Amino acid sequence: MNTIPAAAADGRRPSGRDLSERALGALLLAPAALLLLVIVVYPIATLFWNSLHGVDNANPAAGEQFVGLKNYLTAFEDSRFWDSSLHTVLYILVTVPGALVVGLGLAMLANMPFRIKWPVRLGLLLPWALPLVFAGLIFRWFFEYNTGVVNDILRRFGVEPLQWLSDPNLAFAAISIAIVWKSSSFMALMLLAGLQTIPKSLYEAAEVDGATKWQQFVEITLPMLSPALFVALIFRTITAIQTFDIPYAMTGGGPGDSTETLAMYIHKTTLDFLDFGYGSALAALMFVLSMAATSGYLKYTRRSSGRSGED
Repeated sequence: MNTIPAAAADGRRPSGRDLSERALGALLLAPAALLLLVIVVYPIATLFWNSLHGVDNANPAAGEQFVGLKNYLTAFEDSRFWDSSLHTVLYILVTVPGALVVGLGLAMLANMPFRIKWPVRLGLLLPWALPLVFAGLIFRWFFEYNTGVVNDILRRFGVEPLQWLSDPNLAFAAISIAIVWKSSSFMALMLLAGLQTIPKSLYEAAEVDGATKWQQFVEITLPMLSPALFVALIFRTITAIQTFDIPYAMTGGGPGDSTETLAMYIHKTTLDFLDFGYGSALAALMFVLSMAATSGYLKYTRRSSGRSGED
């Protein structure tokens, strides 16, 4: 079916009506474009511009000067940058799958046919609504050596208490548990919305055909839930890259710098060391990492949708 306008097919110029519709469309989109320019494009452009400037330590009174890519080259030679980036990647690899598994289980539990559903769903909302710093402080108390709940339980079972926040490996495990607890509720809420869009008739037909609960989960729930899963993974991965509050509240990056994330290193560089140019360069690298992770998810989603379309 030919959808080319008659005026365009004949080589004639668009009519005044077409121009007015285009002008109306541009006018309606202008506020959104302006808002996007102000709150997204301008701050990002300012961040990259600041990352090209720095202070000469030999002459700090001269103020900030244009240094080009020097800050980025310094970052690539900075062992602390690589260590904090490695810690961030480890948090991503541990907490994103952990939050997905726990969130999916909570979402399926909340989707069960309870007579009174609001207490279950309220239980999902409370961890999500709790501020990140408060969650970190709560879990810091849980894992405290002398008065913490975890060590108190270990003592009752005859196990020696552990230095959860003083040992690098144990501190990483404690922070990961806190992050999974905090972020799994967000994953559960997103996945619960996806579960409620799956038609009940599919499960009824599967039961008639003799499918087990596991087969229903693998053949119906997971394929139908995949769009919500990908969206939840994108948001969770981006927030995991920006992990700051919970490790900062629990250990402050310690012991030493063993639990310091890239966001924490950026905070220390800009606010403690007042090196805004280098801090901006680190923040720009974190932004690039976030965009790379998002684009990777989107490309995988396109491939999956293309394969399903071919099938």
